[in-house]
Amino acid sequence: MSYGIAFTPLVPSIVLWIALAAIVVVAGVLLLGRARGAAVRVAALALILLALANPSFTREEREPLPSVAAVIVDKSPSQNFGDRTRETDQAREELVNRLKQIKGLEVRVVDAGQADGETDGTKLFGALSSALSDVPTDRVAGAFLITDGRVHDIPANAAGLGFTAPVHALITGRSNERDRRVAIVAAPRFGIVGQRQRVTYRLEDQGVSGQQARVVVRHDGDVLNERTVVSGQTVNIDIDIKHAGPNIVEIEASPLENELTPVNNRAVVVIDGVRDKLRVLLVSGEPHSGERTWRNLLKSDASVDLVHFTILRPPEKQDGTPINELSLIAFPTRELFQQKINEFQLIIFDRYARQGVLPIAYFDNIARYIRAGGAMLVSAGPDYASVTSIWRTPLDSVLPAEPVGVTEKPYLAHLSEIGKRHPVTRGLEGSATEPPRWSRFFRTVDTRNVNSPPLMTGADGKPLLLLSRYGEGRVALVLSDHIWLWARGYEGGGPHLDLLRRMSHWLMKEPELDEEALRLQVRGKDLVVQRQTMADTVTPVTVTSPSGTTRELNLNTGEPGLWTATTEANELGLWQATDGKLKALINVGPANPKEFSAVTSTTDTLKPLAQATGGDVRRVAENAAINLPRIVPVHSSSVFRGDGWLGVHMRDASVVRGVGVLPIFAGVIGLLLLLGAFAATWLREGR
Repeated sequence: MSYGIAFTPLVPSIVLWIALAAIVVVAGVLLLGRARGAAVRVAALALILLALANPSFTREEREPLPSVAAVIVDKSPSQNFGDRTRETDQAREELVNRLKQIKGLEVRVVDAGQADGETDGTKLFGALSSALSDVPTDRVAGAFLITDGRVHDIPANAAGLGFTAPVHALITGRSNERDRRVAIVAAPRFGIVGQRQRVTYRLEDQGVSGQQARVVVRHDGDVLNERTVVSGQTVNIDIDIKHAGPNIVEIEASPLENELTPVNNRAVVVIDGVRDKLRVLLVSGEPHSGERTWRNLLKSDASVDLVHFTILRPPEKQDGTPINELSLIAFPTRELFQQKINEFQLIIFDRYARQGVLPIAYFDNIARYIRAGGAMLVSAGPDYASVTSIWRTPLDSVLPAEPVGVTEKPYLAHLSEIGKRHPVTRGLEGSATEPPRWSRFFRTVDTRNVNSPPLMTGADGKPLLLLSRYGEGRVALVLSDHIWLWARGYEGGGPHLDLLRRMSHWLMKEPELDEEALRLQVRGKDLVVQRQTMADTVTPVTVTSPSGTTRELNLNTGEPGLWTATTEANELGLWQATDGKLKALINVGPANPKEFSAVTSTTDTLKPLAQATGGDVRRVAENAAINLPRIVPVHSSSVFRGDGWLGVHMRDASVVRGVGVLPIFAGVIGLLLLLGAFAATWLREGR
């Protein structure tokens, strides 16, 4: 309850000031002239002026408001190292209990700093601002941060807090902690397939110096380099970009004795391999309706450097035309199939039969090229079943089927059970219905001794599309030359572009088309595990988070041959998945997350800000026991710390619940006062 006087003038303020000035002049004249009754007259004039000012007695009913203290608890992944989780939980419980014992203090507790796959670093002051966003600054009593000291959103000065109250930090962990880390200094995001890219890393030890470590560098799981590195040393390593798609480079250092955690002893770099130009050699045995289909497909891709030859005039053709009058280009067989064969990523034979153009020795070169990692696609027609078939060359050792004849009858191509699972043919447009929604073919090359299951079948269930591996290379055999009917839109056409592109990319070893693969993807805040397989079942996948915790996931089938599972990507850093045979890696967030760049606890980062607000930074435990300082309410001070205690600034904020007003000159009271003043003046004059 509080009392006061309020004025609500009956006339404008300027009139009151003029009247006051006039009364002062009159009072001066009367007092200097020693006139009789001067004091009574001045008092009467003052009462009149006071009546014009209309004073009132006021009475306010006020309700005190509690001061607010915030407790921000660091729940970032680095708080899981050592005994920090236990220390945090015990310090939180004890601190909150002590704060709640202070009368007139409201306590707000917020868990903050969780890595969500999008935020890099520990953000405690953002959580503090949100916790106090609805609290006026004159009610903030202070803030307590329970953390390891590695905070990444510290304001530049105390003014950046938005309030004037002490900030105290209670630090978990020990002062003598040590840790080792592999830091990526420089790494490219992309690399040209067949070229080298340089990755630079540095070995960093915290808490010790001059230590050595054994560092192993792996490329796609294979050991690339192993060496001894001294703490603080920067090392360059050259990486051969062997294939398109992600090239995963792991750099792992041996553990440091008694280090805090081995989680950041390993770093990963993902270099996306891109092909500068895909060199493709297309050899057409003779002009036919489907020849342009292959040419148009390959020429439409800007990344393909196509070399195309059509055999129009084999050597045995003699028609008497002089050589100097021919406009045909001689087929550079020696240059293509002996000198530069390894420069091509793919060789395509389109209805090609032996016509004496390529010597037998060159077919042997092609077979060696395939086993060494090359790729060949054969689009077969009647030529493949003829006596001049390329099967009757050294290529028979790398072709997946022997021709025995040709079947001429209309049919619809079907995906086999294997084809429904294979990434080359899975989900082709029109394949989901029975019969498939694409046009018919009218010819199939009959085969025997097929050494790989067909992905597509033709007339009478005979093989139509075969994919095989030989050594390091790959071969595709299409046993019909009528795919051009799809391209021309005959009977509605078919998915020729998708099929031919997928075949070409599989032959050139694009990773997304591998039959057996384990992949990790990040979708929003989820980590998606994908297992591509040709098998009927899959084993569970073990997922390891950046902090080292593991989860076993059971995969569910979706599309044929594709199994998936989803888990929350609640940590930044390197995630790993394995099913015992295959391994996949992915980095969630930035390549070098701040959360793991320095994991030893420290009092240094928060001390300048805390002391600028009158607060302090204390460790909650140097030994196993928690030892918090006393929490003291302080009403007026600029320093809120002392030996064995920390203070909170108690405020005197309140809210008005009711107001009472009693006008002094209203009604009978005012009338009596004025009449009394005039009566006193009249009596004085009467003497």
